[in-house]
Amino acid sequence: MEDYILSMEHITKVYPNGFVANRDVSLSVRKGEVHALSGENGAGKSTLMKVLFGEEQPEEGKIFFEGKEIHPEDSISAIKMGIGMVHQHFMLVESLTVAENIVLGMEPGRFGYFNKREAFRRAGEIIEKYKFTVDPRERVGNLPVGDKQKVEILKALFRGAKLLILDEPTAVLTPQETEELFVQIRRLQEQGHTLIFISHKLREIKQICEHITVLRGGRTVGEAKVADVTEQEISRMMVGRDVMLEIEKPPAKPAATVLQVRSLPLSDRPNAPTASFDIRAGEILGVAGVEGNGQSELAMCIAGLLPVGRGQVRINGKDIKGLSVRKIRELGLSHISEDRMSYGCAADANIEENLFSTTIYQKKYSRFGLLRKKLLDRRTDELIKEYKIKCSEKKEPVRMLSGGNIQKVVVAREFSGEPALILANQPTRGIDVGATEFIRNRLVDLRSNGAAVLLISADLNEVLEVSDSLLVLNSGGVGAYFPDASAVSEELLGEYMLGLRQMTAGEIGGAVHETKA
Repeated sequence: MEDYILSMEHITKVYPNGFVANRDVSLSVRKGEVHALSGENGAGKSTLMKVLFGEEQPEEGKIFFEGKEIHPEDSISAIKMGIGMVHQHFMLVESLTVAENIVLGMEPGRFGYFNKREAFRRAGEIIEKYKFTVDPRERVGNLPVGDKQKVEILKALFRGAKLLILDEPTAVLTPQETEELFVQIRRLQEQGHTLIFISHKLREIKQICEHITVLRGGRTVGEAKVADVTEQEISRMMVGRDVMLEIEKPPAKPAATVLQVRSLPLSDRPNAPTASFDIRAGEILGVAGVEGNGQSELAMCIAGLLPVGRGQVRINGKDIKGLSVRKIRELGLSHISEDRMSYGCAADANIEENLFSTTIYQKKYSRFGLLRKKLLDRRTDELIKEYKIKCSEKKEPVRMLSGGNIQKVVVAREFSGEPALILANQPTRGIDVGATEFIRNRLVDLRSNGAAVLLISADLNEVLEVSDSLLVLNSGGVGAYFPDASAVSEELLGEYMLGLRQMTAGEIGGAVHETKA
């Protein structure tokens, strides 16, 4: 019998509203391996890991860790057992140093006194043990994303984690940072650690994982040796059908300029770098960059969520400075926010209310001052079916849906209104291959039907495949512009993102077109 460090047997988890998140799910992980856990959004992956990490209690099933049955009551008890989890959204205190974050909750000292010197010594020891390149005295807020992730991993290792759960660990990393992470994962394996790698990136699963378990509809539908299955076979297990992993798109036919951005600061710092570019109807302009280089500020200014101070933003020739979000949307803007829970939806409102939250005031949805409920109900049913939103009913609160299905609600609302300009910021982050395929193809369809699309994405495969042209942001502002995204490799793109290469102002100037709106 193989040496399994973890066996989760026949796990069933039912929520109070009757929703069955896991039904008779089993997961077995061999000691010292990297085991992929994958599946569609809403397949039950997160719930299964919450059960393992003590954040949820199952109705049925058993968990065996290192040969003994365990009953983790909360995350603290799971950590004490040797189970650690690195969340996709880092849980760090940015005002503290690397060392202080690593020892947080286990601070050395006596009688309420924090022994800072001892904290730095202990942090330095574990950094050296695992050969991580990070300065224990640096403030976490000053670190790039890849180094913040290292701190999260070190926190778990400092607490004695033997099994590490990595939740979408490469979602915000450049190719170079991803390769460095994989080197670190191999090093952890060499020192006896076991890892569960939650990911939708099939190429990375093939590269780093030994075995894979796939969930679909709350059940285990497959377990395989990664070397024995193709990407297409994995996606078929996840979705239950063949998935087109490459986008087929006709050549772009750019027309009149829809969006003009001129000298827009990429942060609120004095002398912050600025961006200038145009997007034309029938064109997808992709924006790539290491997280924190102005992508969020750029998107929020265009959407009206941050004021346009210096610089200028024009949509269809209209300056948006001083306009409300509603007035900007009435110029033809649709916006998919990177933070779907804060800006993309109202969590306590139901699906129907969210689908029409930006258009309910329009005359077509009311008559004599009363809402046309039958029209709204019929259109809601159509959108739920068209966008394959998995829900119990249209009156279900959005917060009860999985993250991927919440994203489908947002996308259904934003794509269904015949927009002139689509601002898509991380449109497929954290969603499965089937939903990703659908959203990417819909973006291409909308572009081919005359919409201008600004695509901001940390997924380099997405930004290269979907975009027609490409803008790169780095610490110096706009670092590069490529009029033909298909001619760019991930490696070259990563070098510009990290600032290892930089185009001249003249080369970047091609991002500004002479065509008038």
